[in-house]
Parts: sequence; C-alpha cells; structure tokens
Amino acid sequence: MKFSHVPVMLEECMLGLNLKDGGIYFDGTVGGGGHSYEILKRTSPNGKLIATDLDDDALLAADTKLKEFHGRYTLIKSDYKNFASVLDGEEVDLLDGVMLDFGVSSYQLDNVDRGFTYMVPGAPLDMRMDRNGSITAADILNEYSKEEIVKILKIYGEEKFASAIGTEIVKARQKKPFEICGEFVEVIEKSIPKKFQQNGPVARKSFQAIRIAGNGELSGLYECVLGFVNRLKKGGRIVILTFHSLEDRIVKQAFKYLETECICDKSLPVCVCGKNREIEIITKKPITASVKELALNSRSKCAKLRIAEKVI
Repeated sequence: MKFSHVPVMLEECMLGLNLKDGGIYFDGTVGGGGHSYEILKRTSPNGKLIATDLDDDALLAADTKLKEFHGRYTLIKSDYKNFASVLDGEEVDLLDGVMLDFGVSSYQLDNVDRGFTYMVPGAPLDMRMDRNGSITAADILNEYSKEEIVKILKIYGEEKFASAIGTEIVKARQKKPFEICGEFVEVIEKSIPKKFQQNGPVARKSFQAIRIAGNGELSGLYECVLGFVNRLKKGGRIVILTFHSLEDRIVKQAFKYLETECICDKSLPVCVCGKNREIEIITKKPITASVKELALNSRSKCAKLRIAEKVI
C-alpha cells in the first residue's frame, strides 16, 4: 500500500514557522514528508532539516518525497522526544524552528494491517507507531488489569462508560483473547446504552485511548515542549498541531508557563524565582482548519495549531 497523507494546515504551519533561508529545522513527526518538503522548498538553497519518526513506512515515504533535496536533510528513526540526543548526534546546538504534527496519518488509518481504525472489523488489534515495538493494543486488552484499562479509557479517551467497558473486556477475554478490532468494537457497543450511540461511532474514544497508552504519546510531552524551546534560537518558532483535547491542553499549559515572567507566590514583595519570559505566544487562540480545507480533508476537523516564538 502506497504511503499517502495530506498534511493538515500546511500553509498555516509554514507561515507559523516564519522560515528563513539557510535555517535549521526539526520535524519531529515527519510522516509522509509533507510539511518537511515545504520546509526544504522554502528555505532553499541552504536550509537544513532533521526529521524523526517511529514508523519505518513513513521514513521510507519521506525519503522518497524529499530526495530532490539530497544532502540537506537527515531522517532518523526515533521518538521525537529523544530530540536532544538526535540533535547532539547531528552536532546541532540551536534550531530556527520546530514542527510537530501529532496526527495519525491517513496511511496508518487506512492500512488494515496497522489496526488503527475501528472501521475494519477484521483488522488486527495492533496500533503500534513503531511496528518493532513490543506493546500492541491486543496486549493491553488481554493483559492489563481492569483497573488499568478503566484508567486508560477515562484519562486518554475521556470515556464516561470506561468502567462498563472495562468490565466487559475482562469478561470477553476470559472466553477468548482479543485479536481483531471488531472484537473490541463489539465489547464497546455492548457496554454503552443505545441512547448514547446516536452521535457517531462509539468506539472512537476507546480506540484513541488504547492507541495513546500503547505508544506513550502523552508521556513526557509537557517537558518535551519546554526542552524544544530551550533549543530554539532567539526568534525561532515552534509550531505544534494537535488532534485531541488532551494533547492541546498540555501544549497550551507548556506555552503558558514559558510565557510567564515570574512564578513566585503573589504574596512576595519581590521576585525571587528568577524565571524569565522565554516565548511570545503567537496564537492566543489555536488556529483551526479553514472551511475549504475541511471540505477537502475531513481529518483536519479536530486539528488545532499553536505557535510560539523564542524571545530570549
């Protein structure tokens, strides 16, 4: 299956990066290379890109897409959260910009073998970004305790029927281990009262929760945003696309902290913390996809774009 993915809010992201000729940029979630391609195209002839991804298929597709910029980019299989060691390995100290797109690619959703979608009953319960990773969605459903599963569904899926779903998961796996997506969907639908199944696919939240847990998507995200800003040059930009409220909330909180001048107790007469304002938040409210883009790419409807600039 050919790797295909339409980059969300492409023009808004490029404008947000405020690209400079000869700049050094980091794309932590390269996907099919859509955003990376534009970064290299618009920083010609001397711009440099370092990009990471955990998905081997994505890296291969990105390398094919970017080949015309040979010598100006480096692709590395790594979690973007390991950016510090990646940059050190490339002997890069400071960056002109950082691009992070946390969405699951169209390729990953549409490729039945990857098991990311609840729309294909026979798909394997996999959901790994890194197919060499050890924890599949089936592993979580078959091996985690009810309490752990309920916690995952509540926190990462914001699923109000998490307890009922957890109970049914344990009952079902005692009869037969979970193997395919349809088995998980069946349990979810059985657990949620019919009157609450009227507003779209009821499996969406639970699939999201298991995917996030299995891939550790939110683990260390707050600290990662702080760390990226620390590696930006003055005037450098960080551009982050999120696709659900949990990610967006973490990014928003990190930006707010970085923009705060002082975090001392308000009762103190003078500042003793020594904290400086590190960024200016360019997007006081997140940017969302245009009506035109929504019509062309329905997967952009949940996207929120936040942008900040390093000021020190």
